[in-house]
Amino acid sequence: MGMLCAVSFNRYGRLFYLDPGDLRPAVGDKVLVPTDDGTEVAECVWAPQWVDDPTDGFPRLAGLATEQDLHRDEVQRKRKAEAKVAAKRLIREHGLPMKVVAVDHVLEPGSLHSARATIYFTAPHRVDFRSLVRDLGATLHCRVELRQLSARDSARVQGGIGSCGRDLCCATFLTDFEPVTIRMAKDQDLPLNPLRISGACGRLMCCLKYEHPLYADSGSYPTSGQRVETPDGPAKVVSRHPPSESVTVRQISDGAVKRCALADVCGPRRAHDQAYG
Repeated sequence: MGMLCAVSFNRYGRLFYLDPGDLRPAVGDKVLVPTDDGTEVAECVWAPQWVDDPTDGFPRLAGLATEQDLHRDEVQRKRKAEAKVAAKRLIREHGLPMKVVAVDHVLEPGSLHSARATIYFTAPHRVDFRSLVRDLGATLHCRVELRQLSARDSARVQGGIGSCGRDLCCATFLTDFEPVTIRMAKDQDLPLNPLRISGACGRLMCCLKYEHPLYADSGSYPTSGQRVETPDGPAKVVSRHPPSESVTVRQISDGAVKRCALADVCGPRRAHDQAYG
């Protein structure tokens, strides 16, 4: 058992969990988080709480942010915005088919001088950006790196709102991209319309995988169009709902559509199982 808190480097951005140690920051406090490029300022969005799992593998907060840390963070954010504007302008001048997605800017330790700028971009194919890097280095007066992102990584970095009305899963809590196939959509009786089952990245939505195990194990469910017996008489199955263990049926007598619990529906196979079970 230990304590954990959650921080975010951007408002409504991805959450990172850390061991608060002896610190007890409140929600909204600015804290220092250790990174590969030194400590960075983040906002506490979940105050330290006790958790049942061990917290040995989580990084520990480096402290509370001081006025000097906040000033350094403000300068870093300003340089990041300037680098993004400069990158977009130079990309237009070079006529390259690139789209800037995000910019990382690192200051030299103990000073406000720029050390490195990493520019993330998307492009339909490989791009020769060697001349662009030279011009960016001369403009930003620091070492510049360009990294091309895939469609899913681009959506994770940019963030956004999904079709469900919530923040994108990849930008909030997903840590790894697991394979998602069209078979998952078919098993869940979803319309195979790309506009309905594609996410902000243009690929299949990651959430198709969440409920798929329930549908994959739904061998006892009647199929769509199958004739079944219900408490209100014979009916035909319209759709199935494994998460709630129910099916939607259309009554043959009057055409009424209603949802029934799976336990109340008796199909040919289930009737045979009940008779000889």
